[in-house]
Parts: sequence; structure tokens; C-alpha cells
Amino acid sequence: MHKERTIAALCLLLSPLAFAQQAADASKPLPPASFFVTSVGTGKGADFGGLAGADAHCQKLAATTSGAGKTWRAYLSTQAANGQPAINARDRIGSGPWHNVKGQEIAKDVAHLHGDSLESARLGNNLSRRTALTEKGDFVKGSGDTPNEHDIVTGSQPDGRAFADAADRTCRNYTSSAEDGAVQVGHFDRTGGGNVSWNSAHASRGCGHDNLVKTGGAGLLYCFAVN
Repeated sequence: MHKERTIAALCLLLSPLAFAQQAADASKPLPPASFFVTSVGTGKGADFGGLAGADAHCQKLAATTSGAGKTWRAYLSTQAANGQPAINARDRIGSGPWHNVKGQEIAKDVAHLHGDSLESARLGNNLSRRTALTEKGDFVKGSGDTPNEHDIVTGSQPDGRAFADAADRTCRNYTSSAEDGAVQVGHFDRTGGGNVSWNSAHASRGCGHDNLVKTGGAGLLYCFAVN
């Protein structure tokens, strides 16, 4: 009985401290948003007007977030063409860390995001169906939802680098909305088609909006703040 009274007394003493700690944690300001999935595409499929147009789309949507004052880039790789070298998505997005609009950490740095080391590959980044939120803080429709929009345009390999083969993996570097061609996409919800890659699950069947819809997408992008 004496032991039970002692435990009860300790609980009464500690509970205010625990409550105070929780209140202190809740009062901490959230880190500014530095990552989101676009809530809408441009309506032109994978034709964003090149990297500049895709970046502008991210920047425009970011204006409604706590990261409005940051410089935003679309997570896209381009392939070498017309005398211009390839560009890697991983080299465009800054150094991290990145947080969604609710303050949840997505990845600590570029290596963590892509699983470069054995440790980071084992632990994985924190990009998932629950954290890959839009700039509005909404969940994106994924596998099992109607419609399924889990295909996110990236044009990238799993390591975040551009494809070096001759096949078109970027819909002519994001300037085509034709029914032919293809762009590599990832699955933000880490499910579907036997491939759980967030950034390189499969190629689309065509570049137009309707083509992307048929393969489970809506022309959405990952947007990262570089500063």
C-alpha cells in the first residue's frame, strides 16, 4: 500500500512537468515549409515549359505557404540534348533538411533523401503517403483512391540523376504533351506495380495529360526549397 501511495504521489508530481514539456513542445514554431507535392498540374501533361516553367509552377504554389520567401525548384532531371548537358534533380534542390507544410521532416539532406549510404538506405527517408502533403496541407490521392494520382513526374533514376540512354525519359525535357514519348515517374505512396520507389517507379505511356491520367497520375511535381 505504501509503495502504491508513493507511485501515485510521484505521478502527481511528474504529470504537471510532463504537461509543461508538452506545452513547450507545442509552442515551438514549426520550421518553414520546404517541401510539397503540387496540388495541381498545369493541365498540359508533362509539358511544363522546361525546367523554368516547372520551377515557376512550384514557386507560384509556394506563395501560399510558410516557405513563400524561399526559392523553389521542381524535382526534375533533364537529359542531354541539343548540345546541352544533362541536369540531375538531386543537384537542383539545395542541401536540406526539408519539411512539409505541417513541419514534418522529409529528409535531412540529399544523401538521406536518396539513400546514398548503407545507413540512410536502411532507414530510408520520411517521404510517404502520410507526409507527402500538398502546399495546402492536403493528402494526395494515391493507390486505392479515385482517381489514383500517385505518379509524380521526376524524369529521374532512383539516385536522383538523369538517364543517360537514348530513350526519352523526360517528354523532351518537359516541353512535350504529345501522345508519344514518356517521362519517368515515382510513387509518392510507395506502392503499386511492384515498385515502391518515390522517384523512379516506371515510365509513362505518353506525355499528354490524358496519357498521365491513364497511368495513375495528374502531372504533379515534387517541389523543394533550395534555401
